[in-house]
Amino acid sequence: MNAYEETVLQNLSEEIPADFSKATPKEVYMAVSKAVMKQIFSTWQTKSERKKACYFSAEFLLGRVIHSNLLNMGLLEETENLLRQHKIDPKVFEKVEDDALGNGGLGRLAACFLDSGATLGISLNGYGIRYRYGLFRQTFSYGEQKEEADDWLAFGDPWSVRRENERVRVDFGEESVWAVPYDMPVIGYGGKTINTLRLWQSEPLHPFDFELFNEQKYEEAVAEKNAAERISNVLYPNDDTDEGKSLRLKQQYFFSSASLQSILREFKKSYANDFKKLPEQYAIQLNDTHPVVSIPELLRLLIAGENLSFSEAFSIVQQVFSYTNHTIMAEALEKWDVSLFCTVLPQVYPYVVMLQNRLRHEIGSNSQRNPDDYSLIAGGKVHMAKMAVYATHSVNGVAKIHTEILKKKTLKEWYDLYPERFHNVTNGVTQRRWLALCNRELSKFITNRIGNSWITNLSELEKLVPYADDPDSLKQLMQIKKEKKNQLADYVYRKDNFGLNTENIFDVQVKRLHEYKRQLLNAFSILDLYYGLKEGRIKDFYPTTFIFGGKAAPGYDRAKGIIKYINEIANLINYDDAVNRKMQVVFVSNYDVSYAEKLIPAADFSEQISTAGTEASGTSNMKFMMNGAVTLGTYDGANIEIVEQAGEENNYIFGARVEELEALGENYHPRIFYEREPRIRRVMDSLVNGTVTDGGSGVFQELYRSILDGASWHRADYYYLLLDFLPYCETRLRANQDYLRDRTKFTRKCLLNIAHAGVFSSDRTVSQYAKEIWYL
Repeated sequence: MNAYEETVLQNLSEEIPADFSKATPKEVYMAVSKAVMKQIFSTWQTKSERKKACYFSAEFLLGRVIHSNLLNMGLLEETENLLRQHKIDPKVFEKVEDDALGNGGLGRLAACFLDSGATLGISLNGYGIRYRYGLFRQTFSYGEQKEEADDWLAFGDPWSVRRENERVRVDFGEESVWAVPYDMPVIGYGGKTINTLRLWQSEPLHPFDFELFNEQKYEEAVAEKNAAERISNVLYPNDDTDEGKSLRLKQQYFFSSASLQSILREFKKSYANDFKKLPEQYAIQLNDTHPVVSIPELLRLLIAGENLSFSEAFSIVQQVFSYTNHTIMAEALEKWDVSLFCTVLPQVYPYVVMLQNRLRHEIGSNSQRNPDDYSLIAGGKVHMAKMAVYATHSVNGVAKIHTEILKKKTLKEWYDLYPERFHNVTNGVTQRRWLALCNRELSKFITNRIGNSWITNLSELEKLVPYADDPDSLKQLMQIKKEKKNQLADYVYRKDNFGLNTENIFDVQVKRLHEYKRQLLNAFSILDLYYGLKEGRIKDFYPTTFIFGGKAAPGYDRAKGIIKYINEIANLINYDDAVNRKMQVVFVSNYDVSYAEKLIPAADFSEQISTAGTEASGTSNMKFMMNGAVTLGTYDGANIEIVEQAGEENNYIFGARVEELEALGENYHPRIFYEREPRIRRVMDSLVNGTVTDGGSGVFQELYRSILDGASWHRADYYYLLLDFLPYCETRLRANQDYLRDRTKFTRKCLLNIAHAGVFSSDRTVSQYAKEIWYL
């Protein structure tokens, strides 16, 4: 027995002196986690002397960290064997629910990048907020999404170390708080490099006013405490009021200012006030616009705090910062009302004005430019994306098509001005979690054929190509997929009390609920299949289980209406004995990383059906690909590059492309499709004719109107559901029939997708950032 195993058992014995098999999941979790922390501590504390990259992100969706840490330390199988020896089920950690701190692709990407940085030996540290309740826990009541607080700390937090002596003060207009750092180790594969994720918790300067309490002013006595803790309570608080917007801006400034203060403090230990060396020692990546307030804040810290001139400070800021744009959606290109900004951050606004003045002077010297096109402050708002482009040295999109849209449309005037700043860095995902960990059966299949070097060099998967013509390999791959379906079925039954038919095709769309991701188009198509099967229009159809998962933002009523509609369609189909042997529909609850680890390896079809030009990249498409699902999707985001790598013949692409939609312009009239095509009219009318019910909320009627007539901020059918409906239905049916007619040929497509997935490793992505943007 080695030192690690002895430490695990010693930790258990302190809680359960006699029979370890009676240990609770929490006790086992804490015993193992603390043993790993002891093993890594000395390596973690070793400070790197190399240039450091700092990843500023509002969210880090880590998933269950114990499994990935054990895998990367090479302790996973050893730990499972040790637990079995003491009659403890190794699946005990599945009861640990700590998938907080993030929402979707943005946060999960950040987590993948940290894993890749440590694995590659790059000094890449993350900075964000230690949310007390994360996003929210999703449940359903009569098909409607309900939100509950997500108590991710219920099992404790053995992976974080509170650094009380490194707290910093953050000041707002009418409030000051302590930002207290909690550091989490980021363990690279092999355990040689251990970086840090620093998450900040907001705490009051004065947590309790004893005098007010004695005066029986009980709420006032803890008012400062409550106000401070509000800042780090919940990820993405509802911001449909000024108070909500104020809280969001406070959150963004809170972690940005705290992180910058922390970085400057560390820098000055070695370099005193020689701030010209700051860009030589630190590169800071701004993950979308959430941390862009860091730009004027660093100016303030250098000018007001360190007495640099504006010119000196601006040069340093521009060299240090780079900016990733993750979407062209308006809500992500943040704009803050000047009045709100000045109220929340009065000490920062003057530096925004300085940036604006410098930009106007720069543009003013160019007679071919209109200064009004480049205003950082315009229409009474501070434009954060514009600020990010102007005051950084690099702007990157996250897929080829997305970067081209930024250059030609969304940020065209800026690209015309600073073409050298624009880069493309296609996103990636870590194969350690999304293949080696979540699909150990497939990992063994791969390693048996090509060795295990793919774990740190995913391009090695290309060596699988010859096996696409090996009948035994294809047969084994089918067996693995069936095993993963069985595992998922067990998980879904335990989590959602729904029985999956594992002989079916698994057709999966799991992602954040948003209109542009078009879960509603998927639901319409499923309803059309239902009618086609019921009436005999569709003859040949392989039984299919359609699986949805994803959360809608609490204030996004239309997205919540789509969830309700999907659940109503599920009830219609699942309880109809005429078709329910051919079709199943389920919307799993509280979709998170742990659920994704079960769903993705079991999928046959990966639904990636966003309107062309709207999904910047997508990363779930990459996870599905490397787990042997074929993409059923539009020519959008990274789907384009997936098809380039694996071949369109091995995937199913449909729908209008970006240039076709641009050509349509104002000439698109969805009512023409509605009036002309009975199948479209029938699924649309299901929203309002009583086929399904919204419980009297009126949300289905609003969905119906938004598509046919337009609503709130957008024109009719803004995301072209009716335009793409029939091509989608036809492509989906073709994919189903390919599976039905020749399962071996279909499995060959799956294997070729796995074999060509190498370029989609986040190791490649982070290497590209390190070389081209961070200059490490």
